[in-house]
Amino acid sequence: MTSDLISAFDQLQLATPLLEALKDVGYENPSPIQAQTIPLLLAGRDVLGQAQTGTGKTAAFALPVLSNLDSSQKYPQALVLTPTRELAIQVAEAFQTYASHLKGFHVLPVYGGQDYSSQIRSLKRGVQVIVGTPGRVMDHMRRGTLKLEQLKTLVLDEADEMLRMGFIDDVEWILEQTPPERQIALFSATMPTEIKRIANAHLNKPEQVIIKAKKATTDLIRQRVWPVSGTHKLDALTRILEAESFDGMIVFVRTRIATTELAEKLSARGFAATALNGDMPQAQRERTIEKLKKGNLDILVATDVAARGLDVDRISHVVNYDIPYDTEAYIHRIGRTGRAGRKGDAILFVAPRERRLLNAIERATGSKIELMELPSTELINDKRIAQFKQSITDTLAAGELDMFSQLVEQYQLEHNVPAIEIAAALAHLAQGDSPLLLKHQPTPKTDKSWMESGSAQRQARSEKSKGNQRKNRDAGRSARKKAPPEKGLERFRIDVGHNDNVMPGNIVGAIANEAGL
Repeated sequence: MTSDLISAFDQLQLATPLLEALKDVGYENPSPIQAQTIPLLLAGRDVLGQAQTGTGKTAAFALPVLSNLDSSQKYPQALVLTPTRELAIQVAEAFQTYASHLKGFHVLPVYGGQDYSSQIRSLKRGVQVIVGTPGRVMDHMRRGTLKLEQLKTLVLDEADEMLRMGFIDDVEWILEQTPPERQIALFSATMPTEIKRIANAHLNKPEQVIIKAKKATTDLIRQRVWPVSGTHKLDALTRILEAESFDGMIVFVRTRIATTELAEKLSARGFAATALNGDMPQAQRERTIEKLKKGNLDILVATDVAARGLDVDRISHVVNYDIPYDTEAYIHRIGRTGRAGRKGDAILFVAPRERRLLNAIERATGSKIELMELPSTELINDKRIAQFKQSITDTLAAGELDMFSQLVEQYQLEHNVPAIEIAAALAHLAQGDSPLLLKHQPTPKTDKSWMESGSAQRQARSEKSKGNQRKNRDAGRSARKKAPPEKGLERFRIDVGHNDNVMPGNIVGAIANEAGL
C-alpha cells in the first residue's frame, strides 16, 4: 500500500492499543511523513528522513517503535537521541500519550542538569524506551547503568541540530556501542555532508523519506502568541475573553476530555461556551453549530477532528489553548477564521519547551507571529464597569419597570433607606458571589527571552558570561590572595551561574553525584 492510498491510521497495521490512544487525542489522518515512514519502520527497514519540526515526525517513529516492542520485557528496546533536554521531554511525553493503553510500558527521559540517582533508579526498575541527550546517554552507558545489548531501534531526532551543537562525536560513539542488527531511523531538517557520512556508515540500505515544508497563506489573519508563564492558562484565557472584542470563537485543545473540562470552567465564569468533540452524536453536533451560527452560543471548545469542515461566518477568533504538534493542524485551526475575505484573529499559547513548535509554525506560515501582552487588571476592570453601566442603560430602555419601581418605593418608605443604597444592594444581589472587579495585581510581564532561537540564547549567555569573567577576573585574583583556603582545603572556581540558568542546587547536586556523596 502506497502512502498516497493511506488516509487513516487504522490502515497502517498499528497495534490496537495505539489506535485507541490516537482516537483519544483525536488523531484520524496521518501526515505525509507518518504515512510514508510508519510502514517502513513496522517492516524493520532503516529510514533516512528529511523533514522540518512540526511535520508530525515524532509520531512517525514513536508509533512503530511502540508497535514493535514487547512491553512485558523491562529492558531498553528503543533509544531516541535528541539535541536538547526540552525536546527529550517533549518526545518522552508523546511516547507516554501514544502508549496510554499499552500495559506495562515505561519511557524515561535522560538529560544533563537532572541528578543521576533518580535516573538510575528508573533504569533499575526497567524501561522499554529511553529518550535522551547524547552526553547523558553516553555517561550512563560508560557507568554501566544503561545497557543496550538488546536494543531493537535507535532514532536520531534532529541530527543536523546535534551536529551544529557539537554532539556528533558522542552520537557516533553511541552508534558504535549498539548491536549491529538494530534498526535505525535518522531524521534531519537538512542533510549536511557529515550527516550523510554517518547515514552511509551506520544505516543499512535506508529508505529515504523527504517531506517538503509547505507555506500557508494567512494574510487576513492576525496571529499573536502569548508565552505561558506564571499566570494559569485558564486565567490568561479569561482575561483575553474579557478584553478582546470578538463575535464567535473556537478554543482548540488536544483531547476530548479537555473540551468538556474547559467548556465547563468557562461556563462557570459566565461565558456562553460548550464543548465540540468526537463523542457527540451527529444531531447534537448540528444543534451546537446552529446555536453558534444564531448567536445563542459564543465559544466552542473543540478538538481538531471535531472542528474539521466547520465554516461559521461569525467566528472572528481562534485560540490555540494547546499548541498542535504539527503545522498542518495549526494552519487548519486558524483557517476557521479569516474566511471569504473576512479578517480574523488567531491567538497561540506556547510554553517555553514548545518553542521549537512555534518556530516550525512561523516557517510554515511564512510570517513572524506577533508577541501578545496579557490585558492588565485595570483594563479588565474598566471593561467590567462599562458593561455594568451599559446593562443598566439597556434595562432602563427596555421598560417594564413599574412593578419594581413600586417595590423599591415601598421599601424606601418602610425602612427610611436612600434610593441609592437600595440600588446598590440590588446590584450586589444581581452580581451574586462573583466579584464585579478583579483585585489589583501586577500584570505578568511577557518573558521574551525564551522566544529567541536556542542558538541566539546560548550565544547571548556565552557573551554575557565572558564579559562577567573579564570584569571579575582581577577582583577574583585579589580575593584569592587576600583569603587563602584553610590548611587541608582546596578552592575551585566554577564559571557558571544564574546567567547560564544554573541554580546553586544544580551545582551542589552535580558535585554530590560525581563525588558519590
